[in-house]
Amino acid sequence: MPIDLTEAFWLHEQCTFSMAEISELSGLSERELREMIDDGTLVPVNPESSQWLFGADRLTTIRTACRLGKDFELDSQSLALAVGLLERIHALEAEVMELRAKLPREIT
Repeated sequence: MPIDLTEAFWLHEQCTFSMAEISELSGLSERELREMIDDGTLVPVNPESSQWLFGADRLTTIRTACRLGKDFELDSQSLALAVGLLERIHALEAEVMELRAKLPREIT
């Protein structure tokens, strides 16, 4: 029985990717990524720079956007809205978890 090897990355906040790397990791072409940037779905860490860099969290955003776009046949504006709302949900969930951690624990 052959064994399939899979390469894995441990993503952390300080990790950044170039346009070529994010294209390779996401499976999207650089043209598709540029469209996502133009629509506001994807924002580089350094938008004014000639060489865009993307944080590790953008990789999951790109993959989610790609899946949503294909599954629901969303146009670029709808996709940007959906991704923005999902990111807001994740931020609110993180805030709720942080606030819950500050609450006193019940003694049982």
